[in-house]
Amino acid sequence: MTDTFDQATTVKKPSLFWLSTEVGRALFEWSSTIPFKAIDRHKKDTGDGHPVMLLPGFMATDASNKPLRKYLSKIGYDAYGWEIGRNFAKIEYIDSLLQRVEKLYEEYGEKVSLIGWSLGGIYARQVAKEAPELIRQVITMGSPFGGVTQRNHARWLHNIITVGKGTQNVDPELLRDIPIPPDVPLTAIYSKEDGIVPWEVCYEKHESPIIQNIQVRGSHLGFGVNPVVLNIIADRLKYHPDNWTQFKPDSFVEQFLFYPSH
Repeated sequence: MTDTFDQATTVKKPSLFWLSTEVGRALFEWSSTIPFKAIDRHKKDTGDGHPVMLLPGFMATDASNKPLRKYLSKIGYDAYGWEIGRNFAKIEYIDSLLQRVEKLYEEYGEKVSLIGWSLGGIYARQVAKEAPELIRQVITMGSPFGGVTQRNHARWLHNIITVGKGTQNVDPELLRDIPIPPDVPLTAIYSKEDGIVPWEVCYEKHESPIIQNIQVRGSHLGFGVNPVVLNIIADRLKYHPDNWTQFKPDSFVEQFLFYPSH
């Protein structure tokens, strides 16, 4: 179930409170992964070894995803960065990512899972649209695919394809395409406590048998180290298109504490 919200309307920026506490909350989320990893050792080697590629957010590099890649490797997946360098929001990245996905697919003989953080999630979705036959599933974390022209604190939505020239100079067809989900299993993780981008544009308006929105508690900068998000990702990667099913918390208490109702 998702909130009733028209993503075509203008949304407000995240509150100054959530913005000002982003770094502190992210550090807390990072520190909370220590006990989480201690009790999560039973998941080691439960992965099937298929390739997983992580795409960083705006102005970030593969270093931002290093803790998540390390975690995925420990539980049995071959995790890769995008190896493009810093994310300067260039549309040309899509071609580079397609080539990298094709290479991984040929090397493993298996479809590739894509995990995109913030702007990286928009690239992950577009790559999956271009080559759905190569993609196992897409997971986005705080990715505002529903609001390419909406206001935010980072102002990078306007730079995603325009290199600072404004969305009025972008192919309208491409802008219309970004909110459309790819034809592969998709999990959109978002937080109403996101201090960087409006949460209202980080989830799909319509869920389906292969599309699910999952709300969590946490900061934008902490998605990649949030233990609740790590748990979701570990669960999602077990599935492939033929047996994909929606995520369900283990109990009502877990639902209440970690996965707030939408």
